[in-house]
Amino acid sequence: MKELSRAQIRDLMAQVLKNQGKALPDDDAADLREIGFRSLDFSELALRVEDETGEELNFDAPGLRRIATVGDVLDFLVELQKQ
Repeated sequence: MKELSRAQIRDLMAQVLKNQGKALPDDDAADLREIGFRSLDFSELALRVEDETGEELNFDAPGLRRIATVGDVLDFLVELQKQ
């Protein structure tokens, strides 16, 4: 399985936001609500990671509730790839 780095996932996240005319801040502590990153955007990002790695990501709703910042998204997706 091809594993994406945190930087590669960040680039994919930036693309998802760019498609909506939004920019990904450099600060990993940026609040997702403030930058307009919604659950639908997370789903699109997860699909892009799956496309890049060729593997399905398995996650549950309770895990998503802990996600509040850009860094949380990156950490979550990096960890999911290791499962």
